[in-house]
Amino acid sequence: MFTGLIETVGTVRWIRQTDCSTQLQLSAPVITADLREGDSVSVNGSCLTVTAIREDGLTFDLLEETLQRTNLRALRPGSTVNLERALRADGRFGGHFVQGHIDCTSRVLGFQPNGADYRLEVELPKDFAHYAAFKGSIALNGISLTIAELRPASFVVWIIPHTRRLTNLAEVQPNDLLNIEFDLIAKYIERMLPPTLIENRPLLRPETKKDGRDRPEQDSQVQA
Repeated sequence: MFTGLIETVGTVRWIRQTDCSTQLQLSAPVITADLREGDSVSVNGSCLTVTAIREDGLTFDLLEETLQRTNLRALRPGSTVNLERALRADGRFGGHFVQGHIDCTSRVLGFQPNGADYRLEVELPKDFAHYAAFKGSIALNGISLTIAELRPASFVVWIIPHTRRLTNLAEVQPNDLLNIEFDLIAKYIERMLPPTLIENRPLLRPETKKDGRDRPEQDSQVQA
C-alpha cells in the first residue's frame, strides 16, 4: 500500500529482456539504503518487487501484464520515474489509498502554467470514466492528486510548483502517456452494487467555472 506522496525521482540505468522476463534497473540513492530484496516500491505508480540491490541501484522484474498496462514499456536509459516505498504501519498517511495496481495509461492533452500553478488535462478512457469523481482522488504516475474538472472525455488536475519540481511531471509533454490508478473505494462500491444499477448509472459531470480555477487549494505534497 502506498500514499501517492512521491519520495524521490529515480533514473533508469537499463531495461533488458531475458529469455523469460524483462528486467529494469534504476539509480535511486535516496531510498536504496533503507530497502531489502523482496520489498515493494512504487515505480511511476506501479507496485514492483525489488529483486536485487547494488550500491545505489535497484533491480526489478517486469511482468508482461505490467509492460502492457503501464508506461514502463516506454522507459529508456536516462528516463526518470517517480518512486515511493511501501507505507509503514507507523507512518503518516498524507495522500490517499494507492495500491500500485495501474488501471490504464492515458494521454496528456495539455499542461499549461496558470500563474504559479499548472493545469494538467488528461484523456479519460471511456471504460474507466465511471470511477472518476469531481473532487475525487486519482493517482497519476503514482502521485496522489485531486480531480478539479471532469469532462466527457477528459479530466483536469492542478499541480503546485513543489509537486512539479520534485516529480517527473517536470518533464511531461502533450501526448505523453501517464499511468492512472483510479480510486480503490469506487471499485469496491461498484463490485457491491447490483448489475442493473451499474448498467443504468448516470455519469455526473459538474460544470467548471469559466476561469478554470474551481479546484482544490493544493494537491499532494512530495516528501522531503
